Amino acid sequence: MTDYTTVSIPKELAERVEVTIEGTSFSSTSDLVRFLLRSIVIQHQRQGQLTESEFEEIASQLRDLGYLE
Repeated sequence: MTDYTTVSIPKELAERVEVTIEGTSFSSTSDLVRFLLRSIVIQHQRQGQLTESEFEEIASQLRDLGYLE
């Protein structure tokens, strides 16, 4: 059995995410957050370490998509 924890995001962002995921394979905000975090962690593990510039590039892309403020 998998244990879970709670991650809080602003309601406004959650509402934007809900609109964004309409028509996608993501069924919830949690699904999207798990996907994004898993992707970042996998990239980090493959490269051994995520550089500051790589992290900033990922953050910038997420901002452009409306997932980060």
